[in-house]
Amino acid sequence: MIVAHHVVEQIPSLRRYARALTGGNAADADDLVQDTLERAYVKWSLFRRGSRLRPWLFSIMHNLFINDLRRPERRVVLGSMDEALAIDTPARQEQLVLVAEVLAAVARLPVDQREVLLLVSVEEFSYAEAARILDIPVGTVMSRLFRARMQLRVLTGEQVAGDAVPALRLVKTGEAT
Repeated sequence: MIVAHHVVEQIPSLRRYARALTGGNAADADDLVQDTLERAYVKWSLFRRGSRLRPWLFSIMHNLFINDLRRPERRVVLGSMDEALAIDTPARQEQLVLVAEVLAAVARLPVDQREVLLLVSVEEFSYAEAARILDIPVGTVMSRLFRARMQLRVLTGEQVAGDAVPALRLVKTGEAT
C-alpha cells in the first residue's frame, strides 16, 4: 500500500520529535510514536487527500503530547536529551560537550518554546506549517521561536545582542583657551 509506505517514511522524524518532547525518554517517546500511528490509522478518514501527510502526523503527535501533559496522573519528567537528536558522524570531544550543553538547554526550555524550536529548526517545517501543527497563529510561532532562541543563548552562555556594555566615549567640550 503506497500510503503505508509514506507513513513509514515519517517514523524517524516522528521518533526524533517525540524524543525531544519527552526529554529524551526513549520508552515514553516510543509510546508517543505508537499512539500517534494508532491515532492516524483510526482517524485516517479525516485525512484530506492532496494535503501533506507529515504535518498531519506531527499535529496528531502534538495533540497527544499536550493531552498527556494535562493528565494529572501522568506528567512528563524532563530528563537527559542525549538521545533526542541522532548524530550521524562521530564528533570531537569539544563538539560532544557543546552538543550536550545545547541539548540540556533545549530540555530546560518551556514546552511551548521547545515545540516550536524543534518543528522549525530541526524538522524544518515552515512557520505556517508549525502554526497548523500546534494550532496557534503564525505570529505566536514567530515570537515563541524568538524567545526560545534567546533563552538558548542565555542558557548556553552565548552573548545576547544588547547585553554588551557600551564603551564609554570621551567627548570634548568646547572650552576656549
